[in-house]
Amino acid sequence: MSARITLLTATSIAITVGAYALSRWIGIRRPSPLTVPVFLATPMVMVVITVTHIGLSGYSRAGGIVTYFLGPATVALAVPFYRRRRVLLDNMVPLCAGLVTGTVVAMVSAVLLARLFGQSHALQAAFSLKTATAPVAIAEAPQVYADPTLVAGLVVVSALLGTMIGPKLLSALRIKGSVARGTALGTISSGQGVAQSLVEGELTGASASISMALAAIVVTLLAPVVVRIFA
Repeated sequence: MSARITLLTATSIAITVGAYALSRWIGIRRPSPLTVPVFLATPMVMVVITVTHIGLSGYSRAGGIVTYFLGPATVALAVPFYRRRRVLLDNMVPLCAGLVTGTVVAMVSAVLLARLFGQSHALQAAFSLKTATAPVAIAEAPQVYADPTLVAGLVVVSALLGTMIGPKLLSALRIKGSVARGTALGTISSGQGVAQSLVEGELTGASASISMALAAIVVTLLAPVVVRIFA
C-alpha cells in the first residue's frame, strides 16, 4: 500500500510540474491572459487526475508536498530584492505611496461594490481582504468577522484575475517601468502577481515581492477600519 501511495504521489507531482512547464511553453509562444500558467495549468491538472482516476483524494498528498515548497520559494524572493536593493531603495517613497494607495483603493472599492449589490456584511468584510496573501487574509478573517474559507477563495480568484489582466492593462496604459509594474502586480495579485512579475524581469519581480509583503501589512492594519466605516 505504501509503495502504491508513493507512486501515486510521484505521479501527481510529475503531472503538476508537467502541466506548469507546458503552460509556460504555450504562454511564451502565445502570450495571452488565457495562457497565464496558473490559469492554464489548473484545468490541465484537473483533466489529467480525472481521466487517470487519481482523483482529488489521491492528488492531495502531492498537493501538500508542492505547497510545502512555497515556504522556501517565498524566502528565495529575497535574492532578487537583495540584488536590486539600490534601485528599490532609491524608489522606496513612490513604491510605498503607490502600494498604500492601491491597497486602500482596492479594499474600499471592493467593499462598496459588494454593498452596492446588496451583499451580506460578511461578504463585504471578506472582500476587504482579497488583495492580501492567502495566509495573512485567512488569519485576519476573524478580525473582520469574515469566513476564512470564503476569504481564501476570494484571494485566489482576485490574484488570478489580476495576473491575467494586469500585465496587458499596464501595457495598454503605457506603464513600462519595472518598479511601477512590479508594485502594481505585487500589490493586487500577491504571490501570483510576483510569479508573473519575475517572468518580466528580476527588478519587476523584486518590486512585486516587497509590494506583496508591505501590502499584506497595510491590509492587516486597515481592514478592520475599512469594514467598520464602509461595510
